[in-house]
Amino acid sequence: MGFSKEDVLDGKMYAVLAYVSIFCIVPLIIKKNNTFVLSHGRQGLVLFVAEVATLVISIILPWLFRPLLFILFGFSFWGMVMAIRGQGVELPVIARIAEKITI
Repeated sequence: MGFSKEDVLDGKMYAVLAYVSIFCIVPLIIKKNNTFVLSHGRQGLVLFVAEVATLVISIILPWLFRPLLFILFGFSFWGMVMAIRGQGVELPVIARIAEKITI
């Protein structure tokens, strides 16, 4: 997961934005040619979809799915920290799903 210094410097702000809820779409549209942003953006998109699905399901079974929601928010925070540091990250399970997304 090596990114060019230019990609990291140019896309750091967008990579962080990728982990902020619905705003994960913005980096995927604006910086779709930046590999650093794309890597974080795909994972942010998968996290967002998982968070929404978990939130909806937790309405029915709150005791079962709220802990999963907490874990997903933790992954988002971890992704933001790594993006701020200018590093890539492979979030468990999320990264494998995100790799299959073509943009």
